[in-house]
Amino acid sequence: MKHSLARARVDIDLGALQRNGAAVARRAGVPLLPMIKADAYGLGVAGALRALEVLQPWGYGIASVREGEELRTLGVARPIVVFTPLLEEELAPARSARLTPTLGFPPEIEAWRRAGGGAWHLSIDTGMSRAGIPWRDVRAIRHLVELAPPEGAFTHFHSAELDNGTLERQERLFREALASLPSRPKLLHTDNSAAIARKGRTEWDLVRPGIFLYGVGSGRTAGIQPEPVVHLRAPIVEIRQLEVGDTVSYGAIFRAERPARIATLAVGYADGYPRSLSERGSVLVGGTLAPVAGTVTMDMTMIDVTTVRCEVGDVATLIGRAGDTVLTVERVADTAGMSPYELLTGLRSRVDRAYIEARR
Repeated sequence: MKHSLARARVDIDLGALQRNGAAVARRAGVPLLPMIKADAYGLGVAGALRALEVLQPWGYGIASVREGEELRTLGVARPIVVFTPLLEEELAPARSARLTPTLGFPPEIEAWRRAGGGAWHLSIDTGMSRAGIPWRDVRAIRHLVELAPPEGAFTHFHSAELDNGTLERQERLFREALASLPSRPKLLHTDNSAAIARKGRTEWDLVRPGIFLYGVGSGRTAGIQPEPVVHLRAPIVEIRQLEVGDTVSYGAIFRAERPARIATLAVGYADGYPRSLSERGSVLVGGTLAPVAGTVTMDMTMIDVTTVRCEVGDVATLIGRAGDTVLTVERVADTAGMSPYELLTGLRSRVDRAYIEARR
């Protein structure tokens, strides 16, 4: 399959992203608080916004003041919640950008009040031990919550994709913490992508879909599956014939045991294709799987096309769909021994992006 493609490119299907968001909204039955941190998981926040705004989300979730400022520059008027704890010197810029911080410990809440206050969400730790006040200590901040009532409260599941009882335990602890407050905050939220897929309709006021929007599901048994959004493709720039004993790439870990045909792709780990896929990964060429041969290098990846019909200029698919076959983000990440989140956000480097706009 020939395309006008000189180097690696990520094709991002904004229509699929939008449909994934709509599917989550239907399943959860409440407004969305989509997570678009880390440049929309590496796919480009401006494009993600074009797809998600049509769904009329309640607001957006991010990880830093800088990300919030970027969203305001892009014209976002909805609430923007910063889910990473902020240092005191970050509070004034956060207020200036009309961002909603997530606070838990007394010094954080007091600092926000001193800075002028405004809407904030109470972060309750029920098992992640990453951010927020431990659920058992919520009663100790009751007086502060009375002085500066939070707009919302939330917790974060650590293993929502697992059917091992931990999700239910965390929700129970969350309820216990809420019972310690003087009144119920207006907006309660717990459910991430995996929880939405498992639970269906939520009992809370918002849901926080993240990686599901970008095409990554929560396993084959999940109640809902996303459409693929990300398609990493690269052209074949050379093809060579190998004789028995010839080697491929750094370390010469591939040695031909028979005459072989090796194609070079203009993509490497500097483009986000993991080096750990050396001698382990496969790509699609014309709908046929071709294994990675030798070590993935910074700028190029070699594949064994001995049994694959192809020529220079043909395009290989490293992640995503080629014809009726899909190399999912989950499959590629699992082969690479990494998280799908890590794989997606790694595509933020020099690789070009092309957006397939959602149909109006």
